[in-house]
Amino acid sequence: MSTSWPKTLDVMYGSAEALCARVGELSGGRFEIRAFPAGEIVPPPQNLDAVSNGSVECCHTLASFHIGKDPALAFDAGMAFGLNARQQAAWLHKGGGDELLRNLYGSFGLINFNCGNTGVQMGGWFREEIKSAADVQGLTMRIGGIGGMVLSKLGAVPQQIAAGDIYPSLEKGAIDAAEWIGPHDDYRLGLHRVAPYYYSPGWWEGSAAITCAVGQDAWGRLSPEFQAMFAVACAEQARTMLSDYDALNPIALRKLIAEGAKIAYFPKDLMDAAFQASQQLWTELSDSSPHFAEIYPQWKQFQEEQVAWFRIAENALSGYTSSALNQKS
Repeated sequence: MSTSWPKTLDVMYGSAEALCARVGELSGGRFEIRAFPAGEIVPPPQNLDAVSNGSVECCHTLASFHIGKDPALAFDAGMAFGLNARQQAAWLHKGGGDELLRNLYGSFGLINFNCGNTGVQMGGWFREEIKSAADVQGLTMRIGGIGGMVLSKLGAVPQQIAAGDIYPSLEKGAIDAAEWIGPHDDYRLGLHRVAPYYYSPGWWEGSAAITCAVGQDAWGRLSPEFQAMFAVACAEQARTMLSDYDALNPIALRKLIAEGAKIAYFPKDLMDAAFQASQQLWTELSDSSPHFAEIYPQWKQFQEEQVAWFRIAENALSGYTSSALNQKS
């Protein structure tokens, strides 16, 4: 199993290792998978290609890293202003998402399994304060995937930079801003020391779902028993990773604030501009990608139904509780 994560990402890479260990446990040692950190056997951008051509049997990645192959892969990870982690799981497993994505991955000779989710992420670290949508024009930001495509429409300059290069790039002023994941992982990179403004929310992904992609040939060589074990281990990690991040992020956020991070929210005019740009982008991608055109209408209808339901119950309770606890504190 090649992965997109350095070992320093203890939750993300640790989840890949735990998945492999769980398969070994379920099989009594008869089915062994070895995980490798990013770059050790496969450069992260080439994970899906390596599985497609049989260099490795499977990989552990974020599908957004690979939208150059087909922008529809973004539906597997998370869309700008898209589904949250619970809604993403519902769409995948009960809303037809799995079937649509299996068809997409099948075109590359792959079979996909959801194996994690970070939940909604933060909006990244900025060297200077963002007061309006105009402030992102000409801004150079480490961000990829759909978020980078949307920001480019607003005049920003997205850059793809590996995790280990983000800190020195910010420190030297080679980039003006960078997004990574959220408080727990961001704290480990120390980004608050070189870009103090920490913005929310990470609108470019309502959630970031993680995928294990397995080569169809390798999958076909597994017994039905081993296939079931692999699917079970992926499902367990989908739950565990989200729990880990929800438990660890509040602790890390307190540390970041104590060490000088300035928490802020993106201004409304920027959020509005990004939302409108994303809707325009969906039309453009539907015109260029048959898979995107196939998935988007079904996904959009599911999102609208979820938003209506969450507005009635989930958001109402969450909003009240948050307000009441803030008043108490």
